[in-house]
Amino acid sequence: MPPPHRELRKLVRKLGVAARPTEQENALATLSALCHDPDNRAAIAAAGAIPDLVVLLGPAVPAGVQDAAGALMSLAEDADNKIMIAAAGAIPPLVQLLGPSSSAEMQQMAAGALQNLSVNADNDVAIVAAGAIPLLVQLLAPGSSAGVQENAAGAVRNLSENADKQVTIAAAGAIPPLVQQLGRGSPFGVLQAASALRNLIVNAENQVTIAAAGAIPPLVLLLGPGSSARAQRITVGALMFLAQTAENLGAMNAAGAIPAMKLLLRSSSDADTKMYASRTLVSLGDSNADTRVGAAEANAEVQEAIGALHI
Repeated sequence: MPPPHRELRKLVRKLGVAARPTEQENALATLSALCHDPDNRAAIAAAGAIPDLVVLLGPAVPAGVQDAAGALMSLAEDADNKIMIAAAGAIPPLVQLLGPSSSAEMQQMAAGALQNLSVNADNDVAIVAAGAIPLLVQLLAPGSSAGVQENAAGAVRNLSENADKQVTIAAAGAIPPLVQQLGRGSPFGVLQAASALRNLIVNAENQVTIAAAGAIPPLVLLLGPGSSARAQRITVGALMFLAQTAENLGAMNAAGAIPAMKLLLRSSSDADTKMYASRTLVSLGDSNADTRVGAAEANAEVQEAIGALHI
């Protein structure tokens, strides 16, 4: 149960510039902690915290920037708050915090806030207009911490759902570091990177770039039983798009795609995963002479899987 509105309003008043620095810091730390509880977020927004938190993102109060960005990241998980945070002018200062002058912790909070805000289509446009894409791509690099990479990849994933932005993101150099993250990121970071690549791969030019960056072997590895059902669905969908050229089909065969997809057909309970795997297996069998024996077995399973989809 959230704290009473009156108590929240007292805390919010202490965020203002008229408050003593120690009071401001303590109030900000308390509100930031309260924001972690989903039940508190609407009440904190209703108490008027968002505009003051946005002010604290600026250079005037450097000690409070990280807590303010973290609080906004949590508040931005709620749909209504996404709109209010953007309306309060949070996006430009959050984008600035992605830059190299910020600490890794600040970059992580800012990228996380932008990731949550970018689910909203209007915010998506404002984030790109504020110059976020090149900065997010820089944060995907190996020198960034795992948390920074995860949140940056998540923001890129959300932004890449728009067809126009898929070209912009690829042009900014996002594809190589996303592919690298498939092989060395945390489980959540790998999922974020795979999801971003799955969005980008819809574009034909990006398919060439993604394959050239070496994405096929790590994507095939992600089909294995150690991956979550969600990761398997995303990955097999990406491979289905890549299975359109002889070169890619050869690379998929060399990486062991046929046995991996046959295993998915037997083990997955997800209809989309089975459909994507069956379509990719048909492409492999039709287009690569070296896989015909394996594909002949797979095609029987393909037909069984397709039939199961219509039950």
